[in-house]
Amino acid sequence: MDIVPNGIRTFKERDMSSEGGHWREYTYADLSHSRAHYLLAIEALHSDLGYARTTDIAEMLEVSRGAASMALTQLKKRGWVTEDPNRFLLLTEDGRHITELIAKNFDILLAFFTEVLGMTREEALSDACKMEHIITLDTGQRLFRLTQMISRNPSFFAKVRKEMNLLSKDAPKTC
Repeated sequence: MDIVPNGIRTFKERDMSSEGGHWREYTYADLSHSRAHYLLAIEALHSDLGYARTTDIAEMLEVSRGAASMALTQLKKRGWVTEDPNRFLLLTEDGRHITELIAKNFDILLAFFTEVLGMTREEALSDACKMEHIITLDTGQRLFRLTQMISRNPSFFAKVRKEMNLLSKDAPKTC
């Protein structure tokens, strides 16, 4: 199996063919990395304080109140966030569902990256954060099952970890 593709030819075949165009799915996805963090911030503030305000979100995410207000307006338009009569932010049922999905995917990715791929926790946290909102629940569940399957087979798990350790020591840091 040739795992290193032939550069530009492969790009054209993969992304520019009639079956390609998957890169647009990321660009036009309803849930961006930023939007995901706004939803998670609302959930975290509700958990910690019992309420969430735009100013609290801005402070937590280290953005201006104006930027937070604009982002929250978009989340409201999508039906993921609403306000109560006191103008406290609330996640809708869809918003809660999305935050649960993101949190599950994050945990699954973090476990896969650290336990199976042998990545450092810092690298795993960074990559899991970047990917948590992109993968589907089905993909997350498949990674979870793969992680379980590998970890339940000690001899295979040892082979995987040995191979991953070789990568982290010997491999050049390129795609």
